[in-house]
Amino acid sequence: MRRIHRTGRDWAVDLALVLFAACFAAVSSQSIPVPEDLGQGWRTADQVAGGLGCAALLLRRRRPVPLAVALILAGSQTHYMTGPAMVAVFTVAATRPWRATAWVAALVFAPLPVFLWQLPDLPEDRAGSALTYFALIAGAIGWGLFRRSRAQLIASLRARAELAEADAESRAERARMEVREEIAREMHDVLGHRLTLLSVHAGALEFNPGAPPEEVERAAGVMRESAGLALRDLREVIGVLRSGSGPEEGERPQPELADLDRLVAEARAAGGRIELTGPPGGAAPPALVGRTAYRIVQEALTNVRRHAPGAAVDVRVAGGPGDGLTVDVRNARPPGPDAAPADGGTGPEPGGGQGLIGLAERARLAGGELTVLPADGGFQVHAWLPWQS
Repeated sequence: MRRIHRTGRDWAVDLALVLFAACFAAVSSQSIPVPEDLGQGWRTADQVAGGLGCAALLLRRRRPVPLAVALILAGSQTHYMTGPAMVAVFTVAATRPWRATAWVAALVFAPLPVFLWQLPDLPEDRAGSALTYFALIAGAIGWGLFRRSRAQLIASLRARAELAEADAESRAERARMEVREEIAREMHDVLGHRLTLLSVHAGALEFNPGAPPEEVERAAGVMRESAGLALRDLREVIGVLRSGSGPEEGERPQPELADLDRLVAEARAAGGRIELTGPPGGAAPPALVGRTAYRIVQEALTNVRRHAPGAAVDVRVAGGPGDGLTVDVRNARPPGPDAAPADGGTGPEPGGGQGLIGLAERARLAGGELTVLPADGGFQVHAWLPWQS
């Protein structure tokens, strides 16, 4: 027999049901019709059997179906089993599968057709007692089915609540991951450009320590300006990420497509050989499209400085309302491994590789697409962004 762990509440419920069955038997004892040919000894034995049936209800959690069958069969011979039988069939209906409940119900109501056929010939008191018995058993089964349905509904709602909570946690975790990715993308895009400029000029000073004082002063000035701009960009990115909104009043606005000239001028000042065609004149593209195009060119130039220093770069930006904005950045074959960069830098830098992934995501979020392909010994970054008319 399997062990059932009962809590204090379970014991209280079981004892209450035993007490209910005993009280039901005591209250209904005077209304139970007993044939006159049966003496007091039979009534006493009947009452003892009823008491044992009430005590047997303590087993209802372990063996509900066998207990219900035994009490139903015993009730066909004794008259004080109605209370225990009601509790037993209620337990089966409330805790067992539908099939077990159906078998127990079939056992209970199997004599009903015969009883109904003999009903006109039965004494009134016996007919009334039998009808009351079947009605009480049917009510107990119905109440048990209701309790089981309610328990299943509560379990389903609890499972849904737990699933919703888990889903909310999953969404929160995805949101945190997206925020971390956004932080990494913004840091990479904003600071990568400035820091590569610093690296290029620092490499130039290291490569040519005997440079004229004018060149050293110019390189130091560019380094100081780039460091200051990098710090300012860092403060802006952190401020935007903390507030969840755009730059506050008084801060430098986000870059636009028109800022490409300034970006290319900074790269040329660092020794880059860059040809810029565009951007198109006339109406400016939407802010998101312009900012995305700027970031694409910025990251492409940063990658050239990192991985192909000294290579010539061709930047073309074209398009218009309705046709979309096309951005092409192509770099030629970089100098050989023994060749120094045009500005005297130190050569390719380690790291990188994640910027283009971030750019592809940026283009996708803006509704466009980005591809990177080898081209004539170098690479070509091609992007198309929608520009609604």
